[in-house]
Amino acid sequence: MQGHGSGRRRAAFRFRAAGFVLLAAHLSYVCWLTLRPLTAPWVTAVSLEPLATIRADLALGPWEATRSIGAGLLLLAPLGVLLPLAGGRVTVYPLASFVRTVFTGAMVSLTMALVHSELTGQIMNVDTVLLNTAGVALAHLAVVPAVRGWLRRRADRRRAAALPRDEGDEAREGERDGGVQALARSIHSVGVAP
Repeated sequence: MQGHGSGRRRAAFRFRAAGFVLLAAHLSYVCWLTLRPLTAPWVTAVSLEPLATIRADLALGPWEATRSIGAGLLLLAPLGVLLPLAGGRVTVYPLASFVRTVFTGAMVSLTMALVHSELTGQIMNVDTVLLNTAGVALAHLAVVPAVRGWLRRRADRRRAAALPRDEGDEAREGERDGGVQALARSIHSVGVAP
C-alpha cells in the first residue's frame, strides 16, 4: 500500500514540475515577444475604449482581422492549460479552477500591457487584455476538464486493478449501485472488536 502512495506523489510532483517549467518557458517567450523593441516604423493605434481596436481590425477585412484577433487570443492561451497543470490538482471544482485560471491570466495580461506601455510610452490597449483573457478562458474550457476527467478515470481503473479480485468485484458492483454498497462492505470487513 505504501508504494502506491509514494508513486502517486512522484507522479504529482512530475506533473507540477513539468507545469512550472513549461509555464516559465512560455512566460519568458511571451515577455520577450511583447517587450522587445519593434523595428516597424509605424505604431498601431491604441485605445482605452473596449472593443475599439477589434472593430477597427474587423473593418480592415477578414484576413487581417483573423490574424490580429487570432494573435491576441493565442498569445496567452497556453496559460489556460499550464496554470492548472502547475497547480497539480485533479479533483477540484471546475468553476473554481476556471475562475482562478482566468483571473490569473487576466492579471498576467494586464501586467504585461502595463509594462509594455511603460517601456514604449504608449497608452495601454484594453482590447489586448480582453483578447488574451478570452484566449486563456477558451483554452481552459477546451482542454482542462477533458484531461482531468481522463486522469480521474485512469486513477479509478488503477485503484480497481490494485484491489484483490473479490474486493474488486464488490467495488465494481458498488460503483454501479452508486458507491454506497462498496463503502458499507469495506466498513463491514474491517472487523471491529466487541
